Amino acid sequence: MFRVLPKLRSATLANCLPSSVAAVHTSPAVTGSWQIPDRLQHVPTAQDPGFFEMVEFFFHKACVLVEDTLIDEHMKNQRIPRELKEKKCRGILRLIEPCAHVLEVTFPLQRDNGEYEMITGYRAQHSHHRSPCKGGIRYSMDVNQDEVKALSALMTYKCACVDVPFGGGKAGVKINPKLYSDNELEKITRRFAMELAKKGFLGPAIDVPAPDMGTSEREMAWIADTYANTAGYNDLNASACITGKPINQGGIHGRSSATGRGVFHGLENFINEAQYMSMIGHTPGWGGKTFIVQGFGNVGMHTCRYLTRAGATCIGVAELDGSIFNKNGIDPKDLEDYKNEHRTIVGFPGAEPYEGEDLMFEQVDILIPAATEKVIHAGNASKIKASIIAEAANGPITPAGDRILQSQGCLVIPDMYINAGGVTVSYFEWLKNLNHVSYGRLTFKYERESNYHLLQSVQDSLERRFGRVGGKIHVTPSEEFNKRMSGASEKDIVHSGLDYSMERTALKIMNTAMDLDLGLDLRSAAYVNSITKIFDTYRDSGLAFI
Repeated sequence: MFRVLPKLRSATLANCLPSSVAAVHTSPAVTGSWQIPDRLQHVPTAQDPGFFEMVEFFFHKACVLVEDTLIDEHMKNQRIPRELKEKKCRGILRLIEPCAHVLEVTFPLQRDNGEYEMITGYRAQHSHHRSPCKGGIRYSMDVNQDEVKALSALMTYKCACVDVPFGGGKAGVKINPKLYSDNELEKITRRFAMELAKKGFLGPAIDVPAPDMGTSEREMAWIADTYANTAGYNDLNASACITGKPINQGGIHGRSSATGRGVFHGLENFINEAQYMSMIGHTPGWGGKTFIVQGFGNVGMHTCRYLTRAGATCIGVAELDGSIFNKNGIDPKDLEDYKNEHRTIVGFPGAEPYEGEDLMFEQVDILIPAATEKVIHAGNASKIKASIIAEAANGPITPAGDRILQSQGCLVIPDMYINAGGVTVSYFEWLKNLNHVSYGRLTFKYERESNYHLLQSVQDSLERRFGRVGGKIHVTPSEEFNKRMSGASEKDIVHSGLDYSMERTALKIMNTAMDLDLGLDLRSAAYVNSITKIFDTYRDSGLAFI
């Protein structure tokens, strides 16, 4: 068992061994304090731990840190002895950890050539402390039960981290979408949607999926149509059964770029924070900073675009079929156009093919893994030279890799915060579907006319004061005011809401890291915040049917 220590200093955290995970307590440690289970003892040093084990380990590590605070501060108004508070606290924490439901379905597909194939899909619902459950649907050959359980748990903590009132969910279909025709993909998607709906794993108040790896707004439109014409035929809110839809099918402006934009805002909040930049030997601001993106899909592409606009320089992009490098910078728009035309980044004329061991090992300020999980582990973490790592993908760093990076003084911005832009904007889309009206539509014209009246009022006041000698006194709005004259569009509202959510969450993570003296361990701070919020929900709602 891991011992519980009374105080944790940042220097100790960065160099701690797996057998000495420490904790911060708001009161003296007591017998029976939370400990990391024996079954997870191997995770901090494992070369290739299970994905769900990784999430469980980070959860327990945060529980060790926060248990006494939950008992002494969050349960102080309950009139029961501390011993009973301890038991209730541990009961709630045990309730938070496991996955509530996991569905596995298998169904036949008749392919275009007449052959039959069996398709396997999964959907996990991790937590029902908030409804509905929320999480993407991915099409990948790596999909399995452990992966969807891990991703659904991560979604629970991610939603709580950014104050999105959803439980966590995740789905996957075990196929390589590149090997199927559009007709076959539509058959698979619609049948999977029906299987989910039949078992209570799809619906606007129950479970709301979204796009993920290998899926896009096209698949989301198929699922919405399938649900609306089957299980949800009499549901007025049927379009809210899924998010990430095309605009004309009830989608929202800014959803496709939301995760990448969230990565940008998440990075910006820490890059502009002088205290954290001084801890890693950098100056605040984007100027002069270089970055490498691993994975140029939807998330990687939009992240690359926003960071370049902010003033950073992309010097390398890695994909499964090859990597490119240009120390003078890669234009993300040119690379996007090239990939859309050639279906690969290999051969892009604006960069050279990368010939080294691994592009991730190059000297760079910011590394952005935006592809898949467990790409940085005990075997290669020591070769990473980046000062900042933004986990745009889910679970790209193992606990062993995370420990090594912290010991090297690397600032790791965790996935549960920095790639939460997608679920945040999905929440906005879900609300839009329930309200049956787009953001800004009811106030757009009123705001525009109010601003015109404001300018006219200023002009009239000036003319009354100074007269009209020489003609009227024209009040000319500034360029910035002129852009906002007509009020906020739906995209403006979405971008503003996302920016605010990321900024507010970053400040909470920083405050928790400082309160617990965690140094560069932002992941534990984010987990502590999420666990605390979920704990409070269960504490106040009570535990039914026990």
